[in-house]
Amino acid sequence: MDTSVVHGSGDAESSRGPSPGPEDIRAQLARIISSAEFPKVGRGAAFLTFVVEEALSGRAQRLKGYTVAVEVFKRSDGFTQDDPVVRIEAGRLRRALERYYLVAGQQDPIKIDIPKGGYAPYFAWNDAAITDIKEAAVEKPGKCSGQGWLRTRWLILAGLVGIVCTAALTYRTTDRFVAGAKQSNLAEVPDEPTLVVAPFANLGDGPQAELYTVGLTEELLTALPRFKEIRVFGRETSKSLPPEVQASEVRGGLGARYLLVGGVRVSGPRVRVTARLVDTSDGAILWSQNYDDDLTTRELFAIQSDVASKVATAVAQPYGIIAQAVTANPPPDDLGVYDCTLRFYAYRADLSPETHLTARACLESAVARYPTYATAWAMLSIAYLDEDRFRYNLKPGQPAPMERALSAARRAIDLEPGNTRALQSLMTALFFNQQLTEALEVGEEALATNPNDTELLAEFGTRVAISGQWKRGADLLDRAIALNPGGAGYYHGTRALAAYMLDDHAKAVGLIRKADLQKFPLFHVVAAAIYAEAGLIDDARLEGKVFTAMRPEYIRDIIDENRKRNIRPKDSIRMIASLRKAGLPVPTAAEVEAELLVSPATARP
Repeated sequence: MDTSVVHGSGDAESSRGPSPGPEDIRAQLARIISSAEFPKVGRGAAFLTFVVEEALSGRAQRLKGYTVAVEVFKRSDGFTQDDPVVRIEAGRLRRALERYYLVAGQQDPIKIDIPKGGYAPYFAWNDAAITDIKEAAVEKPGKCSGQGWLRTRWLILAGLVGIVCTAALTYRTTDRFVAGAKQSNLAEVPDEPTLVVAPFANLGDGPQAELYTVGLTEELLTALPRFKEIRVFGRETSKSLPPEVQASEVRGGLGARYLLVGGVRVSGPRVRVTARLVDTSDGAILWSQNYDDDLTTRELFAIQSDVASKVATAVAQPYGIIAQAVTANPPPDDLGVYDCTLRFYAYRADLSPETHLTARACLESAVARYPTYATAWAMLSIAYLDEDRFRYNLKPGQPAPMERALSAARRAIDLEPGNTRALQSLMTALFFNQQLTEALEVGEEALATNPNDTELLAEFGTRVAISGQWKRGADLLDRAIALNPGGAGYYHGTRALAAYMLDDHAKAVGLIRKADLQKFPLFHVVAAAIYAEAGLIDDARLEGKVFTAMRPEYIRDIIDENRKRNIRPKDSIRMIASLRKAGLPVPTAAEVEAELLVSPATARP
């Protein structure tokens, strides 16, 4: 028997008291899984029984994610870590055990737990129950003489040993986990909305229909995991499900909150794909869509790739169906840290100082609890950056916002190099650190990583446009708006600025009115320039007054502010001239040109 794992100690038997024996541990296991407080749905009981028996048989070192997946969840030998089923179920099991000992198991003699960072259990005397025994012995000394008192002393000592040994094992387990993750005091990645994709049903005839069905499911399993704010079960999980799987089966067997199902019908040259997103808690259909195409005009591969991209974007993007569902109907066991990502996107849609403060505080708490959660670090980087570029909620006496923004972005990249939000945060931090070439290179990498992420599309489009590539930036922003027409207002605001620079003043006016970011100061200065150039002087003057009241120092330092944003000299001159038409007290044309066009070398073409 592997006592180093079973008892949480390196000694086979502590000289200060006996450790729980195998029969005692099995009795405790039976007590837990038969309790009304232990979940009867899912595979928690099978998971716990397997790891306990493996540890008691001396095979604790065999308890890896792969072994658990194959033995408990019946995955094939091709199981990979892309499938998160073991990590998710381990987290669920730890919470179930914690609840059990808080409610029904307070007086149980033995504690069974699974330390974070691995799947090997530890066993120890329950110190709370032993304390009660000790107190009973003090109150009734006549009942605790001879062998009874000796056993009580052994139980008390064993409880103390169990506590110390538990701490030692937890330290060793955590230390191994830390070494792998390059961090200290790590917790697991927080719970995020979980999605499983059932194989799409073949509703057509012939081999072409079957080929399309299999290919579309594969494309979805490639596109969906690129969105890092949700967790997608892997291919092996998907393949193990029948196309007609019921939502309740997914909820009970896998614990996934969302199920994506659908079907493919091929009839002659026509292809129709039906996709539905189902809430597994009640079977409600949250979203459904049909996609029709023609095999005579497009190749099969192009069609299935296009449909998969559209489905993945609609369901999983930052402002998509799952995010909307969680916001409207948060789960009973609050997702906690995922709520911080929703607060971040609420801030990005609103761009107000109030929502910035809330999102930043939540994200700081999130990275303190989950230091390896790359998405939260990336979002926090953007929140730090906005302290400087928007002058929101500056923290006195700390490292400069730009320093904190770059540090958080680089930590996110170190933790997860392919994370779209991490790449976005590094791109933005580099851009405002005057490293324009490097910033745009990172942006290109992010775009290649996930071309359907509308948050990234809009931010990268903004950076590309402001750096002088107004047409390409406008195209990227148009794509973001097409994929997410009800998305963040800044999509329309930056696209309006691009239209202004491209001399499409009617479109600029229409777009700036759609943006409607009243709490965001820079919205008003852009609106003032657009209205002035379109001849709407009264509107321009009104927006100018609002902006001056919100950011009075900006106009005074407008040349430096534009330079900090990498706006080309000729574009800066043009914007300042429009603000002059709006009646804002900007420098004269001669002063601006003298500052920005000191020598030909200072001006970018």
